Amino acid sequence: ILITDHNVRETLQIVDRAEIIHRGEILISGTARELAADQRAREIYLGERFTL
Repeated sequence: ILITDHNVRETLQIVDRAEIIHRGEILISGTARELAADQRAREIYLGERFTL
């Protein structure tokens, strides 16, 4: 199942794995915790204050 959504916090609470796509390429793929901990994902998409 593919879910595309801009409400990242809610989406990451219901999926086992996710990918963040930036400029047409996969920036990171992993679990919600892995995405939330990734510095590139935080800088580009999630924001420094993002929490699950």
